[in-house]
Amino acid sequence: MHHRTLGQSLDVSALGLGCMRMSFGDAPIGDHAEMIRFLHAAVDRGVTFFDTAEVYGPFTNESLVGEALEPFRGQVVIATKFGFNPGPDGKPMPGTGTNSRPERIRQVAEESLRRLRVDTIDLFYQHRPDPAVPVEDVAGTVGELIAEGKVRHFGLSESSAEQIRRAHAVQPVTALQSEYSIWWREIEHNGVLATVEELGIGLVPYSPLGRGFLTGTVKAGQIFADNDIRARNPRFTPEAMAANQAVVDLLARIGARQGGTPAQVALAWLLAQKPWIVPIPGSRKLERLDENIGAADLTLTAQDLADIEEAMQGIEVVGDRY
Repeated sequence: MHHRTLGQSLDVSALGLGCMRMSFGDAPIGDHAEMIRFLHAAVDRGVTFFDTAEVYGPFTNESLVGEALEPFRGQVVIATKFGFNPGPDGKPMPGTGTNSRPERIRQVAEESLRRLRVDTIDLFYQHRPDPAVPVEDVAGTVGELIAEGKVRHFGLSESSAEQIRRAHAVQPVTALQSEYSIWWREIEHNGVLATVEELGIGLVPYSPLGRGFLTGTVKAGQIFADNDIRARNPRFTPEAMAANQAVVDLLARIGARQGGTPAQVALAWLLAQKPWIVPIPGSRKLERLDENIGAADLTLTAQDLADIEEAMQGIEVVGDRY
């Protein structure tokens, strides 16, 4: 597996692994022992960058990742996140609102260190901007944690260009996590992509395969379970899927040239955009993991990229992302 650098010095595999769905989200979630073996297999295949968060579960995903990767301390990079209020039961959930007050950041850091079984959090993201807390205070608090040796790198997620600049002026931002894929390119138009490039910040795209749609495995008329986020996603209505099949067809045409699958072309397209982009596709199956990893060795030509760009200009992607 090739490696890339996020920010000034965070060395990671060119493709990371989003771990959320191993223990949170769509049912059935992965069997615990099976997911431990899966994470070990990812390390064996050269993946060194793993993404989790306290809110995934809550807590269960960090605990799973911590248990699985404990034998590889010093060999892998684990990113986790803070930024949500605890609910009535003490567990944070997105619906409870954001909370990036300094005392909350410190609380999450201590608890994440324990669940991840590490002495230092490699990359600590603010999960979502908090309108009640100046981003300078967030950056300053994480900067203090870095000085104390509890965190190595500071990250932001879904932040605006202005928020990135303000935070970076206080504590250098190593990585921005944001949705970015061949069918969701808003950060190219709102100044975010240009800002992270100017400031030397790495980009970590989540949902790089469009919640599975860009793999070509989602079929017309497919019905999603009630606990599947796609059941409520505007891009997964029957009408939207029928219209958006054009994107998958494009990926398949390019893949036929290069001997790659639609998923591999979608990931290779992201890797070709900038050398500091590290996608984190999620997976729970070895065959899907191996397919995704294969994208790191798929080189799209300048003609491939030009053809994709031209074709996408003629495709209207239907449905909001949420």
